[in-house]
Amino acid sequence: MTSALPDGAVAIARAIRGSGGRAFIVGGWVRDRLLGRSSKDVDVEVFGVSADHLRALLEPFGRVDTVGEQFTVYKIGDIDVSLPRRESKAGRGHRGFVVTGDPDLSPVDAARRRDFTINAMSFDPLTEEIVDPFDGERDLGARVLRVVDPATFADDSLRVLRALQFAARFELTVDPSTKALASAVDLDDLPSERVWGEFEKLLLEARRPSIGFALGQELGVVGRLLPELEALVGCPQEPEWHPEGDVWVHTLMVIDEARRRIDDLARGPAIAMMLGAVCHDLGKPATTAVIDGRIRSPGHEEGGVAPATRVLDRLHVYTIDGYDVRRAVLGLVAHHLKPSAFRKSPTPVSDGAFRRLAQKVDLELLARFAQADCAGRTGVFDCSAMDWFLDRARAIGVEHRAPDPLVLGRHILALGIAPGPRVGEILRAVYERQLDGGVTTLEEGLAVATSIVGRIED
Repeated sequence: MTSALPDGAVAIARAIRGSGGRAFIVGGWVRDRLLGRSSKDVDVEVFGVSADHLRALLEPFGRVDTVGEQFTVYKIGDIDVSLPRRESKAGRGHRGFVVTGDPDLSPVDAARRRDFTINAMSFDPLTEEIVDPFDGERDLGARVLRVVDPATFADDSLRVLRALQFAARFELTVDPSTKALASAVDLDDLPSERVWGEFEKLLLEARRPSIGFALGQELGVVGRLLPELEALVGCPQEPEWHPEGDVWVHTLMVIDEARRRIDDLARGPAIAMMLGAVCHDLGKPATTAVIDGRIRSPGHEEGGVAPATRVLDRLHVYTIDGYDVRRAVLGLVAHHLKPSAFRKSPTPVSDGAFRRLAQKVDLELLARFAQADCAGRTGVFDCSAMDWFLDRARAIGVEHRAPDPLVLGRHILALGIAPGPRVGEILRAVYERQLDGGVTTLEEGLAVATSIVGRIED
């Protein structure tokens, strides 16, 4: 296990031992290594050394940044070094704690404040001893998620959401007593950024995020935090097209299918794909009816935009890493049936229709998502429409964006039109011709603009 540790972590542990203390690797690194997974985060917890002495010990190893004065947390490159923490509940919610570093705590007492047993193990990099007072290794082997201290678990409401993403990421079963505790915890103190932080881990780091969503529905988390999703439970679908069951079951399947298709995407588009999967059928509960003996949901694409917007508002999701996630998600929700509809259209769909759709949504992302939506069912269905759709979009050159306008405002002003609303009207008219393929060069665009100006002057 030590071979996977940064050299700096082992060197720090030796320096701590030389001063009469002891250093442990704690938390996720130990869990991940027991699972045979790589782990980027290395957290070192130091016992038997005062805060001032600890900082002095760390200075020879590089720049020491203090990232938690109250908690006595220091950062050396990618390594976090801290004293064990003593916590006392002083107020409501996950922020209502008084936390102080206490080098005299025992490793067992320090581990007791952890949320789940699988995160309460520590590892001595010098002796290779695992300290596991709450049987985390046993629970990890049995694939069970269990709280460390039932008496204090509810003090931090964020732990409920952590349970969802841990259960999904490591494909764990939550033990019954932990479920009972989590179901009873109030969640109304959680700020949106903390809620989103846990949901992002669930969506991006789990191989099957549906495990976390299913657990969230069982624990009442979905109903309390994302009621728009709760409405999908029991919403029927036409068995011919959705033999898997109701909209909730289908949505969970689409979430997992979307997750299979994002590993090559940057963070922003990947998040958009996953949130698109979560939100894509939110319009169905309000639009589903039995029509001519069949279960149908006419208009559910556009009908899903408003509830999807509420979900994004609640999570405070807008632009991430410079990518407009909100626009992308709403585009996927509003148009997720378009690839199939375009392919099945009784009359050929024009290039102009593709160019106009590209104004509203990234067509390559849309095709990728439509594949996930098509595959997110039981039974066998033809999903080839999405490949056809993407081939068409690429052939036209609009797989990621609509074409830039050839004629700009300065061109219209050069024709002698005074600045004002008429400039915009002319530009829009020329661009519509461009989208239809009637304008392919600047010269053709200027000719169209000149004819429009002539008609206006007449």
